[in-house]
Amino acid sequence: MTHPELMVSNNILNEFKTCTQLQYNGQLVISSPKGNRWVFYYRLGRIVWATGGKHPFRRWRRHIAQHCPQIDVDKMQLRQQDTVTEYWDYRLLEILYKRQKIQREQINTIVENTLSEVLFDIAQQTNFVSVSCTRNQEVILETPMSFTSADLSIKQMQDSWQSWAEAGLANVFPDLAPIIRRPEQLQQLVSPSVYKNFVSLINGKQTLRDLAARMKQNVVAISRSLLPYVLKGIIELIEVPDLPLAVLETANKSISAPPKKSHLPLVACVDDSPQVCQIMEEIITSHGLRFIKIQDAVQALPTLIQEKPDLIFLDLVMPVASGYEICTQLRRISSFANTPVIILTGNDGLLDRVRAKVVGSTDFLTKPVATDKVLSIVRKYLPVQAQSQANSNSGLGVVRERIA
Repeated sequence: MTHPELMVSNNILNEFKTCTQLQYNGQLVISSPKGNRWVFYYRLGRIVWATGGKHPFRRWRRHIAQHCPQIDVDKMQLRQQDTVTEYWDYRLLEILYKRQKIQREQINTIVENTLSEVLFDIAQQTNFVSVSCTRNQEVILETPMSFTSADLSIKQMQDSWQSWAEAGLANVFPDLAPIIRRPEQLQQLVSPSVYKNFVSLINGKQTLRDLAARMKQNVVAISRSLLPYVLKGIIELIEVPDLPLAVLETANKSISAPPKKSHLPLVACVDDSPQVCQIMEEIITSHGLRFIKIQDAVQALPTLIQEKPDLIFLDLVMPVASGYEICTQLRRISSFANTPVIILTGNDGLLDRVRAKVVGSTDFLTKPVATDKVLSIVRKYLPVQAQSQANSNSGLGVVRERIA
């Protein structure tokens, strides 16, 4: 029996080797045509951390539970300033270490497993072929807690892939979540005790990796045991969003709160195109709403946190950070859990729509931007401040109305 071989392109290998030879300090960003993005952080030519992908918080939470059992993730109190950076997961490890909550050996294990998992996902989702590599020296982790050889990490990833493929799982993604679709048929095939365990664990909320960590088993073994039921259609593997990141709101300790600038809803547009921002501004402000434009993707998250808009239009394709990535980070912040986020894109593909939902977006708007489309979204998701004509003596008045 033959198994799919993993072909690591020379482009990727050469990039890793170059970073090592140059004793590179900074980020190595790997992007796929489908909008996936992963970031490797280098210090003196060694990888010190990696992040990105579909489930960064699930991954971080899972590794903490596996390797730091003394930490109760559900009781962690996180501040917004600890989570706004792209390497928030690494920063949280730093904080836990400085507070003597975890040991350096535990950090080393988490770093190694994180690198292995990120590389595996890149390999399976892109086969290391249609990807682009860019370096960015703006972000450097000055005090690395662990150093890892890129060659060693790639070797471990290739070994993991071989085990995965030999188990017949080459087309099964470990970040998918199993859910029972035919319970009656399953009940006929397994014992009552096994069926009870299936029902309690396989609910479409835990990925294959989550289940393996919870059951303290290898993800290959768990996935292989479920594969026969998947092939029969009894169990389906579905995409699930990343878990939210619970963040404490900063308490306002002042005796009297400052007055609000305006009672008008604020609409934000995050798009690197000046033309799109200008058109959006004309549409929004001419209909009695406040507007803020953000053309720098790097500044999007800090600006949104500061301004707290009521509705966000978010471009899908931007330099450095994609709309998927920004939306994912927003949904980890409790104050943005219910804020409508509308993905803007020039591509009206089904895959983009599905991915937009997976990362927590509220709706989807295709370009070119048109007044009727924008206003339809505004009416759907905002308590709109609609301008209404009053009599000639009173001029224009602003009336709050709920437009369903």
